[in-house]
Amino acid sequence: MVLLLSGAALLALGLFAGAVLVAAPLGLTGETAGLALWVLFPLFCGAGYALCVIGARAHRLALLSFAVSCLLLVLGLAAAVALVMAAATLVQTAGSTVSLWYVLVVAGLLGSIGAAARSAAVHDPAAR
Repeated sequence: MVLLLSGAALLALGLFAGAVLVAAPLGLTGETAGLALWVLFPLFCGAGYALCVIGARAHRLALLSFAVSCLLLVLGLAAAVALVMAAATLVQTAGSTVSLWYVLVVAGLLGSIGAAARSAAVHDPAAR
């Protein structure tokens, strides 16, 4: 139970770091995102997920993986929307959009892999 709670806390911090990386170029935070957030976003998401998997019961692993994948995909989609709005000059960015691209790639890739793994497991008769 402690591992699951610790993992959930790290995962929440990782997702928060990613959200700040998305919000900073849009001027929603008032400051730029520091290097620590760039490192902590994937590190905390990965470590938090790993601790959650270790601490979770076996029958909950598929649901946990799918939920984390969905959260990462939402974060990646938020970065994509921000990039499109910035490119269309509908919003003014407060700086570089590199952090938006970073979140789009990292969250989109990790979320897609997790969602694809779930989809493959659901549609594979041998996995049942």
